[in-house]
Amino acid sequence: MAEHYIPDDLPTHIRHYIDGEFVDSVNGATFDVLDPVSNESYATAAAGQKEDVDLAVAAARKAFTNGPWPRMKPRERARVLHRIADAVEAQETRLAQLETFDTGLPITQAKGQALRAAENFRFFADLIVAQFDDAMKVPGAQINYVNRKPIGVAGLITPWNTPFMLESWKLAPALATGNTVVLKPAEFTPLSASLWAKIFKDAGLPDGVFNLVNGLGEEAGDALVKHPDVPLISFTGETTTGKTIFRNAAENLKGLSMELGGKSPAIIFADADLDAAIDSTLFGVFSLNGERCTAGSRILVHRHIYEAFCEQYAARARNIVVGDPHDPKTEVGALVHPEHYDKVARYVEIGKTEGRLLAGGGRPEGLPGGNYIAPTVFADVRPDARIFQEEIFGPVVTITPFDDDAEALALANNTRYGLAAYVWTNDLTRAHNFSQSLEAGMVWLNSHNVRDLRTPFGGVKASGLGHEGGYRSIDFYTDQQAVHITLGAVHTPKFGASASQ
Repeated sequence: MAEHYIPDDLPTHIRHYIDGEFVDSVNGATFDVLDPVSNESYATAAAGQKEDVDLAVAAARKAFTNGPWPRMKPRERARVLHRIADAVEAQETRLAQLETFDTGLPITQAKGQALRAAENFRFFADLIVAQFDDAMKVPGAQINYVNRKPIGVAGLITPWNTPFMLESWKLAPALATGNTVVLKPAEFTPLSASLWAKIFKDAGLPDGVFNLVNGLGEEAGDALVKHPDVPLISFTGETTTGKTIFRNAAENLKGLSMELGGKSPAIIFADADLDAAIDSTLFGVFSLNGERCTAGSRILVHRHIYEAFCEQYAARARNIVVGDPHDPKTEVGALVHPEHYDKVARYVEIGKTEGRLLAGGGRPEGLPGGNYIAPTVFADVRPDARIFQEEIFGPVVTITPFDDDAEALALANNTRYGLAAYVWTNDLTRAHNFSQSLEAGMVWLNSHNVRDLRTPFGGVKASGLGHEGGYRSIDFYTDQQAVHITLGAVHTPKFGASASQ
């Protein structure tokens, strides 16, 4: 195995960023940050507590109440967002190296995340300039119009898979609409989040508009969710944490947008383009190391093509290149953290009792250290199996046969999750009717997850609450105030005007 690549100028200590300054925790608390190839600590990070979140929220609240950001014209904010996008694109190689080092994602896939982060800022910069709101007229009587206003301090809690890109997905619309923010990145992967501070400062974002508090979810995240001066929480993560946030946000009736877990089906009918379906379903579950919420981790295949599909799919899975994330040949890298590696490895062992192992099944040969798991394929998996029902979030896939459309639909909908689904068929009528019957927030026909930023993103059932993307993000981060203007005489009942008897 080649020597493990370590980027230049790695920090040894990662700090909070509050009101335009890098600071440590008030009580000096820290936690260790590991890289997933060596599992050695390369840095400490400030561990935010309630008092640190209080300082960050106070700075954000001051910037919202007294600062220029919410009062700037959309074009002025858009110029700042475009400068942010320019800076992200200019640092693409560096960002990809840091993201790969911190997360274990293959370098070729990490590069795509940096460009997508820049595009998120460009998209919302353009959207707020083109934004218009409703006006309704009753001729000669009334005009009603919508006055859209930023809400205040947005609390953004982001996950450890593709962290920089997913941070941009929340930061861009929150800032574009004139809010101020407190970002709490995932504790496993705080490295790239610390880059936002300089990017924003150089782009001209006023101090206090962006604040960053590192720390554990049960400490910094919990304090942010419960803070009475944070009216909005946008969270991406697993469903159990989402339920806790839902409960804790109830006290202050916060606005919530939560994209949670998934166990998304890929349904392959007998008339599908088999080669294209195999390419897409392999990429759909094994890209990003399988650590993706929209992974098509349950493949349902018509029995007429089932054995042929299983044979070809497993042969390709066994040929996937697993190795050092910084090697351009690598297709699956190291899982993010030893805790997560242990979880996925436990599911692999459970799967050996619940399905027919066709590929993988444990640590790849030649990689004795690091958080590596070979792409693992189980066939003949029953719908009551744990590996069919529970989110694994790693390079593990189940394959299950079906005999007709009704059985395929029942299997597809037979989990508590409902984030994404993928349908493979060349029958146009079936494609539309089947897709619309799926309990999923998003459906892709004859492709993997290729997304237009204008479309809503979100799930149903245990996969989330609300939608973001395009105008849905604008709606979430703004209040829509109805203003009513009377144009003619108002006929009002004259209470109390009659002479007393």
